[in-house]
Amino acid sequence: MSLKIKAAKLSDVIVEQLENMILEGSLLPGERLPPERELAKQFEVSRPSLREAIQKLEAKGLVTRRQGGGTFVKNQLEEGLSDPLFNLISKHPESQFDLLEFRHALEGIAAFYAAMRGTENDFNKVKQSFENIAEASDDLIQKAKAINAFHYTVAEASHNVVLLHLVRGMQPLLEQNVLQNLEVLLQKSEVSEQLAEHRRVLMDAVINSNPEEARLASNAHLAFIEDALLQAGKERSRIERSLRRTKPI
Repeated sequence: MSLKIKAAKLSDVIVEQLENMILEGSLLPGERLPPERELAKQFEVSRPSLREAIQKLEAKGLVTRRQGGGTFVKNQLEEGLSDPLFNLISKHPESQFDLLEFRHALEGIAAFYAAMRGTENDFNKVKQSFENIAEASDDLIQKAKAINAFHYTVAEASHNVVLLHLVRGMQPLLEQNVLQNLEVLLQKSEVSEQLAEHRRVLMDAVINSNPEEARLASNAHLAFIEDALLQAGKERSRIERSLRRTKPI
């Protein structure tokens, strides 16, 4: 008895290719898909088959259509992180330390695999993003964006699609955390210099393909930030107590 193998439907083959592009980051969350004519030409298929594939992706919740505006890759993580709970997390002082602890795991493993799997092109991007930090203006928001971009390029170099999509979806929260840390830490020039040195050590470990050194450098950098924030908090408490004692009763 022979079993007849059913040929895959063309639209399903297109769906699989588009899903791979989304997973690998060729199509980014929030990005508009090329026009149907261009995609059909790229895949060498008919427009009806392509249209059917896009409808299947839409049914899966991977893309969304906007009237007169095209088809866009859906960003489920970003939508989740716009929840009021995440807004509360980003503003609550204690949650900043919880987020730093989370970054230990996230950025440490990203640095490890970036050093292990990164390509020459990845390393060039990491180096350029590191240099962009020094070139960023004194405006804290721009500085925070540049620092966050540096860590993002390290995550890209890890070539782990789960890790990359998680980091990408958390960008607003991570950037806010970096900004809040800078607002406290950059008040002291020696702390600012130490932070820059930590990032340089991390970059060197990644582009020199030293996974364990990269992981340790990432964790040392975040541990320093946590300790510096705790010290700054203690100093602020001492100043507040001193001011209360000098106020007339």
